[in-house]
Amino acid sequence: MTERNKTKRYLFVAIIIAFVLLMVGYTAYEIQKVVFGPRITILSPENGFLATSSAIEIIGTAKNIQDISLDDNKIFTDEQGNFKEELLLSYGYNIITLKANDKFGRGTEKKLEIIYK
Repeated sequence: MTERNKTKRYLFVAIIIAFVLLMVGYTAYEIQKVVFGPRITILSPENGFLATSSAIEIIGTAKNIQDISLDDNKIFTDEQGNFKEELLLSYGYNIITLKANDKFGRGTEKKLEIIYK
């Protein structure tokens, strides 16, 4: 085999390996949605927050969801999964519940405890 043919063969093998690695990486990225299920992250306020106003804004993100609710009221996310909802607190100790389900029927729940003085 000449040097030119060897170089062509190495280049062809390198391209095939790169393509296979790219496909494996993409498949692993997409499969994590199925494996990990729905996820909720509350960005603001923190758990145990001491509120001085009865109106509060709940801000967070939700990934791999089909629907999400805040205290059993459906809320909506943008295309990136971000949500922002206004909520009125009762005087004293409040427990706020966020629930999300994915398209496979799996669910997750986050509770947020806020004290309104």
